[in-house]
Amino acid sequence: MAGPLYEQIADELRRKIDSGEFSPGCQLPTEDELMELYPASRNTVRRAINELAVSGAVNTLHGKGSFVAERINPIVTTLSSDPKTGSGGGEGRLYIAEVAAGGRVATTEGLRVEVQQATEAVADSLKVPLGSFVISRHEERFVDDRAWSLQTSFYPQVLAERAPRLAEPVGIDEGTVAYLRSCGVNQAGYRDSIQVRSPEPREVEFFGLPRDGRIQVFEIFRVAFDQDKERMRLTVTVYRADRNRFIFNVGTVPISESLDAGDGNGD
Repeated sequence: MAGPLYEQIADELRRKIDSGEFSPGCQLPTEDELMELYPASRNTVRRAINELAVSGAVNTLHGKGSFVAERINPIVTTLSSDPKTGSGGGEGRLYIAEVAAGGRVATTEGLRVEVQQATEAVADSLKVPLGSFVISRHEERFVDDRAWSLQTSFYPQVLAERAPRLAEPVGIDEGTVAYLRSCGVNQAGYRDSIQVRSPEPREVEFFGLPRDGRIQVFEIFRVAFDQDKERMRLTVTVYRADRNRFIFNVGTVPISESLDAGDGNGD
């Protein structure tokens, strides 16, 4: 027995997308064209398009129409660090290496370095007084020139006495963890907490997300500890949820296995 008409229309459009008749970036027929083609009421056509939008098959832009979504191969990020070096964990050179392993190019832009007062979340994570001054280093990260993540690291301002480059508005080529190590502040470990939430307006703009909230974001709070078990850094990284997967390695895992994008993907 055939299903509701809106499902039949959605299934027919999906078949055309899967076959390549409607290629990525292609605009779907307008509502008026679909009403005439099937035929169906405007509400039925809109329900069909919404079915495709919810599944991620199309993106609907207000006032412009509906477009076939690009097929995105998710980036796989290993959040656990290299047990031998302690580096990586979705940051620095290991992150770039993971992206490169998939034949892609990772870049960063928009470095912004500020001294600001700690918000409640930052103060609680770093165990510093609310409103005390912290150094923030914010950057936008891209993969193949596509917006991929937003990352902001916060450091107690007192660290600038030992590591003055933290407060300078320039990149640290060797990475902040390596730089701090050269200043006698060794990252001994870190703790990650992950949540999925609705995107904020600036994240909707940066990632190009639909404004109906159907695509959420991952937010990872990473608190790093030094050799004296003191909290030395809070890094907050935001990823769009539909283009990223994360791996945690426990014990000894060959590097080729830890970078395997096929694990658990179902492809």
